[in-house]
Amino acid sequence: MQVGVSLPLAEIGADLVAVRDFVQAAEALGYAHVKMRDHILGSDLRFHPEITIVHYSHETYVHEPFTLMAYLAAITEKLQLVTGVLVLPLRQTALVAKQAAEVDVLSGGRLRLGIGVGWNPVEFQALGQDFQNRGQRVEEQIAVLRALWTQEVVNFTGRWHQITYAGLNPLPVQRPIPIWMGGGQPAAPIPPEAPLRRIARMADGWSPLFAPGTAGQEAIQRMRGYATEVGRDPASIGIDGRVTMAGTGPEDWLTEVKTWEELGASHLTLGVASSFATGDPESPDEHINALRRFKEAVGV
Repeated sequence: MQVGVSLPLAEIGADLVAVRDFVQAAEALGYAHVKMRDHILGSDLRFHPEITIVHYSHETYVHEPFTLMAYLAAITEKLQLVTGVLVLPLRQTALVAKQAAEVDVLSGGRLRLGIGVGWNPVEFQALGQDFQNRGQRVEEQIAVLRALWTQEVVNFTGRWHQITYAGLNPLPVQRPIPIWMGGGQPAAPIPPEAPLRRIARMADGWSPLFAPGTAGQEAIQRMRGYATEVGRDPASIGIDGRVTMAGTGPEDWLTEVKTWEELGASHLTLGVASSFATGDPESPDEHINALRRFKEAVGV
């Protein structure tokens, strides 16, 4: 099981030296990947009472992921660069294909593109995208991305996309770049059937946010069952579990790591921040020390 870390951007904020130090420390300690969040706009929750997911707002500090990954590609050598997750239906698909291919080239083939359908209608409105059909559109987007990453010239006609004999240059190192999907929140660990079936049919892997409890185990079993139904080997679909250090200790970490291993997780992402995105005043050194403590306690 490969163990990586989530980059605590909301807590580190604008200190790019701290970002550099954290990422390079993670690589030096032997972590396998670094994962970063994505949002284009944050809503001012005072004017949006309809939004009930309150861990992200206009005050939350988040870098644009492709730009950030280009920077991280230059200051690291081995770390896999992972979006956790890119809100794909907000964006023009061909542009995402170009940006992702460029990051993959700059990093020597180290990109893992985690994608999701998003939850904030305010972002979709601002970017002129339909919030209601985002799940349907993302399936066609994935087909377009994989075509553009593997073919020099693409001719594609779909419901939302039309490409007439055109292609990317440069193509990515990985052909295609791995596409992993998000889905499953801590408060609602079992996604609806449609996202689970989409993961089973189309994803190279799944990055759920829930803890590996009974409900989470049921969700994974259902996804693997759907994969079998469509003729895929469930073992070929990676699972990137999540362990959060906030409010827990070494025994808790060991228990969660062991449970994810028993579930057959291929990857694990460590969250070192004391909260999800509240900007708690932790120093960069404290984040790096957390990486060391977890490594020493768990031995992965």
